[in-house]
Amino acid sequence: MKSSKPRALAIVHAETSTGVLQDLTGLAELAHGKGALLVVDAVTSLGGHPVGVDRNAIDVCYSGTQKCLGAPPGLAPITFSERALERIRARKSKVQSWYLDMTMVEKYWGSDRTYHHTAPISMNYALREALRIVCDEGLEARWRRHELNHRALVAGIEAMGLEMNVAPEHRLWSLNAVRVPAGVDDARVRGRLLNDSNIEIGGGLGPLKGKIWRIGLMGSGSSRENVLLVLEALRRALDAEGFSCASGMEAAQGTY
Repeated sequence: MKSSKPRALAIVHAETSTGVLQDLTGLAELAHGKGALLVVDAVTSLGGHPVGVDRNAIDVCYSGTQKCLGAPPGLAPITFSERALERIRARKSKVQSWYLDMTMVEKYWGSDRTYHHTAPISMNYALREALRIVCDEGLEARWRRHELNHRALVAGIEAMGLEMNVAPEHRLWSLNAVRVPAGVDDARVRGRLLNDSNIEIGGGLGPLKGKIWRIGLMGSGSSRENVLLVLEALRRALDAEGFSCASGMEAAQGTY
């Protein structure tokens, strides 16, 4: 059997379609042992969960500005390890995609200042302001806030007799997947939340369509006020659909 020679191991740190947080421990060792790069999607974890780019020896890590960082959407922060840069610089052919040509983007910091694109200056300022807010709060404090609000939401959800979709040790703090109770219409409940309470939560995707609700608690949206708001609104929506359940407010308050 011909042995494989993978070039990269790519993984999503915060899997928002399921609510799973992927453990990154040991993945770099696995990838590097095969001569591959570790590429991590941290779109929904950066700023809300510890990512540990250096600690986990991640070679390429990218994110988005609109999730836990709290900036407007439109930019993709990205970082490369020296190992990844060496791989890029050793290419024997030109990058086919102009948009993704990092060999040109890298030259912005070189002496020749090669032009690649006109930078979205207003977005850069917006990201800078969002990062200033992150620094003012403190990164570790921000992680603790996301975790606390997640735990309060879970306590409330379980007090209502509902179930989370993911085991406790693998749950995302920033995206909470709640199982839709048997006999309850997923779309009707989400519609009631939107129309009656001006709250929009996500539905399931793919095999989980109609089976889970996805409740985001990201950035400034991860707050005690929002946790209590969504718990009570969800209780009212379920009650209106004929599914009677207890209030989750006391359990959530107890977590705080």
